[in-house]
Amino acid sequence: MRIVLLRHGKPDLPEYGKLRANEIHLWISSYNSTGLAPKIAPLREVFEIANTCNTVICSDLLRSIESAQALGVKQIDIIDPIFREMGLPYGSFPFLKMHPSRWAAFFRVLWFFGYSSNSESLREAKLRARNGAKKLKEETALRGSVLLVGHGFVNRFIAEELLSSGWKGPKNPGRRYWEFGVYEYAT
Repeated sequence: MRIVLLRHGKPDLPEYGKLRANEIHLWISSYNSTGLAPKIAPLREVFEIANTCNTVICSDLLRSIESAQALGVKQIDIIDPIFREMGLPYGSFPFLKMHPSRWAAFFRVLWFFGYSSNSESLREAKLRARNGAKKLKEETALRGSVLLVGHGFVNRFIAEELLSSGWKGPKNPGRRYWEFGVYEYAT
């Protein structure tokens, strides 16, 4: 049995200037609704690994779905919000302007320390990842091999769940766009 956790391709995110913390929700909304950047194709090995899987699963975010389509998969079998990226918190303070990527890093660090304003908590995210891993294992038991076209943090948390339940594979399935990790379970 095999599960491939693949991070989506590079999103076609419009350029934002500096924003205040209480404006970061605009960037989050834009990021969650955008598709893939044109003309940035995955490496050949990504195509090869994707097309060896019997089942393709995506989150309900467009960048996940378009990534699967860009790989030429014949059919997306399951589209499920359980595989969405972990929610990013943000604050409501109107002072200090920074680039959205800096706000994202700032709030993600705070999130790991328990701050979850306007988002799911770390505990809720880990529970969602546990349920996602369970769903992937069930699908793998039925179909033999599964490709999840997911997102950075959700893939890492799912990988932790797989590893803790006896699956073999890398600790981190990949941070960059189109990176993947292969997880196997010997029965």
